Amino acid sequence: MRLTFLGAAHEVTGSCSLLEACGKRILIDCGLEQGPDTYENAELPVPPMQIDAIIVTHAHIDHSGKLPLLVSRGYKNPIYSTVATQKLCSVMLLDSAHIQEFEAEWKNRKAKRSGRAPVVPLYSMEDAEATMQYFKSFLYNDEQEIFPGILLKFTDAGHLLGSSSVTLTITENGETRKIVFSGDIGNTNQPIIRDPQYLEEADYVITESTYGDRSHGKRLDYISQLVPILQRTFDRGGNVVIPSFAVGRTQELLYFLRIIKSENLIKGHPHFPVYVDSPLAVEATNIFNDSQSDFDEEATAMIEAGINPISFPDLRLSITSDDSKLINSDKTPKVILSASGMCEAGRIRHHLKHNLWQENSTILFVGYQAEGTLGRAIADGAKEVHLFGEPVQINAEICRLKGISGHADDEGLLRWMQNFKEKPCHVFVNHGADETCEHYVERLRNELILDVHAPYSGEVYDLDNNCILKEGNKQKIVHEAPFEQGGRRYHTNPVYTRLESAGEKLQAVIAHNEGGANKDLAKFADQILALCQKWDR
Repeated sequence: MRLTFLGAAHEVTGSCSLLEACGKRILIDCGLEQGPDTYENAELPVPPMQIDAIIVTHAHIDHSGKLPLLVSRGYKNPIYSTVATQKLCSVMLLDSAHIQEFEAEWKNRKAKRSGRAPVVPLYSMEDAEATMQYFKSFLYNDEQEIFPGILLKFTDAGHLLGSSSVTLTITENGETRKIVFSGDIGNTNQPIIRDPQYLEEADYVITESTYGDRSHGKRLDYISQLVPILQRTFDRGGNVVIPSFAVGRTQELLYFLRIIKSENLIKGHPHFPVYVDSPLAVEATNIFNDSQSDFDEEATAMIEAGINPISFPDLRLSITSDDSKLINSDKTPKVILSASGMCEAGRIRHHLKHNLWQENSTILFVGYQAEGTLGRAIADGAKEVHLFGEPVQINAEICRLKGISGHADDEGLLRWMQNFKEKPCHVFVNHGADETCEHYVERLRNELILDVHAPYSGEVYDLDNNCILKEGNKQKIVHEAPFEQGGRRYHTNPVYTRLESAGEKLQAVIAHNEGGANKDLAKFADQILALCQKWDR
């Protein structure tokens, strides 16, 4: 019985581990990496067709996003998940495939002009659709035998609708061991979904550590933060534009907005419209409405009283691009919830173009903004950004909703670990930034007196003899070249990224001047050449 760590080892995204037991090979998660690598990830040690099963802890793309790739390469065995995770994957994987195809098309337009080889998308819409036929879903706490000697149980992790911790009870050579994969452990007191459920027994634990080195601080009242932002923006006659992740965060905000409306907390604007302008968010919201058996006690009580906790009068769902365009032609003060959450793609960019320059509008950030993204630049105080090849001045009010997170912080992670009645034989820490993993390892070792370490990608661990069979790769990647994300190139140095953006703008200006007077073009060329001569050193 052995465990190979492949993804999210000393990194936050790309979760993937391979368990070998009872003659079977089982992948736990198969996620896409998002952002630059810290360490080179080990390749899957066997062809996909030799994997006997995949278990998915939840639908987020950094845990499920490579499933269509494996299917395209021959995987045809079961994919196990909870019911809600299967439903969410049915829309999220298709959305991911659409992004893969769109990015490939965008790159190929540029490649054709420069004579470079065409780019092939990681997988297609057809691959994503084919993936869904292999899903088999179980209810929470419904233990099932998936192979002789291997029992699988999902426990609510409280991170996202359908999210789970995974317990595998394995009997081999007359011995039984419980192996627990935490998945992403949720924050407490989130709207709609239940708090994370605790487990009591495990011989081995593989735990995430996303916030293993920090606290979320005192829990803040989100409604008391939202109300004054909405009130002053509507009083100015402006819109509140919220870049929001389509799955999870959008539904939480609808929950808060329903309360604000039902309690008439906004004065003078009783019927302000709320637009959800993201096809994925609309589909995800419908899945939430169909999955009410997974809601927490408060949301369940609302449903029993005939109240839909994420629906209300004046909620408008925008499906088509024509629906989206009409939003900005309506001058009524409104809330616009649109993806993507970091403003890198999607309809949010159109709403930013229409609202960033307006002094009466507000841009409200409700989630993490990664370095190098458009959302991060706006949140950090940029005075101007470029959208669709044009400069847009930022005059709108820029706000953040503080304290909102779907992940447990360091104390929440410790509480989850402390619940085991007996100390596990060994604990593996993953799904955290490099320094965060090591910090959390030290806390578990010093405060809970656990045998623990943070494996690197490629490590193979013998669970029968509780020892490392093969060390993982500890060599960090030096990012001398840019990395790509969301169809855009970035360097780890954000100032260099800004310089690249300026270069792209210059190219756009050159193209715009095609057909101009030769005298003007010659003058423009001389200015560019003089600039190049100054900086070509």
